[in-house]
Order: sequence, then C-alpha cells, then structure tokens
Amino acid sequence: MEIQLNPKTTTGVERAVEVTVPASEVAAAEERTTKRYASQARLPGFRPGKAPAAVVRKKFAEAIRNETIESVVREAYKEIVEKDNIQVASQPHIHDLKFEDGSPLTFEFHYEVRPTVELGRTSGFKVRRESVTVTDEQLQEQIDRLRDEHAAWAPVEGKPIEGDMVSVGLSVADDEGKLAEPRDVSLVLGDGKAIAGIEELIMEAGPGETVERPVRWPEDFPEEAQRAQTKTVRATVHEVKRKSLPTLDDAFAREIGDFDSVDALRAAVRQDMEKFAQRESEAHVRQGLIDQVIAANPFDVPRSWVGQLVDNYAETYQVPVDQRAQFDTEFAQVAERQIKRDLIVDAIAEQEKLTASERDLDDRIAEQATERGVEPGQLYAALEKGGRLKDLERTITEDKVFKWLVERNDIVTEA
Repeated sequence: MEIQLNPKTTTGVERAVEVTVPASEVAAAEERTTKRYASQARLPGFRPGKAPAAVVRKKFAEAIRNETIESVVREAYKEIVEKDNIQVASQPHIHDLKFEDGSPLTFEFHYEVRPTVELGRTSGFKVRRESVTVTDEQLQEQIDRLRDEHAAWAPVEGKPIEGDMVSVGLSVADDEGKLAEPRDVSLVLGDGKAIAGIEELIMEAGPGETVERPVRWPEDFPEEAQRAQTKTVRATVHEVKRKSLPTLDDAFAREIGDFDSVDALRAAVRQDMEKFAQRESEAHVRQGLIDQVIAANPFDVPRSWVGQLVDNYAETYQVPVDQRAQFDTEFAQVAERQIKRDLIVDAIAEQEKLTASERDLDDRIAEQATERGVEPGQLYAALEKGGRLKDLERTITEDKVFKWLVERNDIVTEA
C-alpha cells in the first residue's frame, strides 16, 4: 500500500509517526469492504449476495466506513513495522485520525520499541561481599524463636499482662456517646494490633470483669477522621492465656526434628543460618554488580512494560483500590530496575553465549533430584507439569551470567 510517513518523535523508546494514506488507496480498500458485504448481505428483494453495491453501500454505510478505516490503519501499521524491521514493545495508539470522503486518510501512530542494550562496559567495578558469620547471640535468638513457635498457651486467673493472649468483648461509643454492640476479639497484648489505650484498659480487668473509660485515639491512626479523638470504650475480658516456653532440652530437639540432642539441633540451625547468610551475601553482590552495570550502560525502557509489571505487583500483593495511586508511584522505580536487570542479563547471556543449555538443565535437575532423594525423571516431570522448567532455565542462565561478572570484577570480602 502506498503511504507517506513523517516521523514526529524519536525519543528513547518512544516513537510517533504521522501517516498519510492517499484517497485512492482508501477508495480501493472501501471497494474491497463493500464487495465483501455485498457477497454476504441479505436484503429484501434481492437474492443472497446479489444486491447492487450502491444499495449495500447505502445500507451499511457506517459499518463499511469503520471497517475500511480499520483495515487501512492495520495495513499501514504492518507496513511500517515490516519496512524498518521494528521491534514493537506494545500495541500502538492512534491519534488525530482525520478522514473525509474523497480525501486522504491521516493519523498518527504512537508506539514504543524494544530497547537496544549496548554493553559498553561490564568490568572494572568493585563490590563488597558481606562476611558470612553467625554469632552465638544470633544462634540463640533463632533457637528462642523456635521455642516461641512451639510455646503452649494455658488459661490463667488475674489481670493480663503484656504478652498474654486475651479474648475480650469490646464496645466503642459513637459520636453521640452511645456504646455499640460488643465485638468479640482475640489479641496478644503488646503486639501492636490494638490501640495502646485500649490495651491498657484491657489490662485493668481479669476474666469475667468489665471496665469502661475514655480512650484517646493516637495522632497517627490510619483513619484520619478518628485521629486524636477521645471515645468511651467498654471491655469485658472473657479469658486470659499465658505463654509457656518449652524447656530447651534433648526432648525438645527430638520433638521439632530428627535431632538426637540440643547440640545437634544447634548445629543444624547454625548450618541453616549460614546457608541463608551466604545466599543473602550473594544476592547483595549480584545487586551491587547489576546496579553498576546498569549505571554504566544506560538505556530507556518502555513505560508500558513498567506499567504492566506494576499491575502484576499490585495484583500479587492485592493492593486496595484506594492505595493504588501511591503504590504505583512507589513501585514504578522498582519495576523499571527489574526490567533493566532482566534485559542486562539477557544481553550478557546472548553476547557471551551463557544461556542455559539442555545439558545445563539436565545437570541441575539431577543435582536437585539427588538432594531431594528422587529420580531425575520424576523431578523433571513434576517441573514440566508445574510449568517451572522455564523458571529453572532462567535461574541457570542468571547463575552463569553472574559468575561471569564476578570473575571480571573486584569482589572484596568484608573482614
């Protein structure tokens, strides 16, 4: 199709092209559309497909016009993409479409193209690797958390204290001072889930007792209309339970895992903590490297990609509608960085031929199968069924890329 193109914007990955389609091309397209309608039309007084073109054109004027414009725009877009071998990043938007019978059809295509990543520099960077150490204090904190997770809750008499779990009926007065129907809630005092003033009120009563007095809402209460307000609150304590930590002995070690003694439990926990610290340290090195590579090789990313990734984040985190605007603003930079990171990894993998091969995938699956005590074929089938083979391939590719980067840059381990 004969069209005229006038590029208007070429900034980063954004493109805008003014398109003019001659009247003759539009007329030809309209004729083709009319013939198609005529071959299918069923009009009174005419056999199917035998109605004159003039009658069909008059009967279906608006539909023929709209479909003609759509077909011309579609053909123009196809020609633009194929002519310059454009790698389009998102569907184009049509702006300022103008068309009068007998005149050229004019409009603007606004679209984004896939970014070109040019790796000018991938070495000469310096990143600090955090030392991987687990102190005795850190180990004890983790052991204490395990004990806390296996704690027993038992009913107690008397007033509750911080750390107790209470079952309580709460009534809050409305703006006119009338107490609402009590609402039963359960909470652990001191965990921050309730207003401090309400927790203090609850701690004034034992099981079966009711207390009532004014409580002031905090200045930073999430609901702005209620900030700093004072309301009457009535609390009826139904039950108080207190936590009892298990004794740290060999019996506890056997209860939570296949450990013969407390020493075996401590050794296993320390090993897990060191592995976790190692992964965190490696992630820090990778982040430091990729951030410097991105800074040294700048490029733009399509806003449509950023928007789509932010939408995915919002859906995953189930962000409420009234918080979306703030969420979008905060996560836009996170999404942009993630996209740049993936493009940099892809560019290095392609340039240095580091993309995961079938042999790499088989070896990784065999390694994981050995760790899990299953057959490689069984694990492969499970990964394939769960649609996770691509994720594993991606992980292998990233491992190879970052190994390549580490070998070519200065990684300093902190003392």
